[in-house]
Amino acid sequence: MPTADSAPRFRSFAEFYPFYLGEHRHPTSRRLHVVGTSLAVVLIATAAWTGRPGWLLLALLQGYAFAWVGHFFFEHNRPATFRHPLYSFLGDWRMWWEVVSGRRPF
Repeated sequence: MPTADSAPRFRSFAEFYPFYLGEHRHPTSRRLHVVGTSLAVVLIATAAWTGRPGWLLLALLQGYAFAWVGHFFFEHNRPATFRHPLYSFLGDWRMWWEVVSGRRPF
């Protein structure tokens, strides 16, 4: 499987997602992604509740911080975000949903 550095161009998210999952094989990395995205959900809700958009920036920053710790220290790979930002963002949310809905192991 290619790494994020040598990843081919993907014609669709359906083509990209198996690659994305392959970049998240380490359980601790996946868990960090899920925790970071869950905290982002809380911060997005806080922004909506308080009407203060600054919480959205914090949600984005901490979500990526958790994910990148997983990549650099556990996966030992470069986050797909650097080459495929939109698909990577969508992949994170899909993986998060699969974990919280019980379709993918935590």
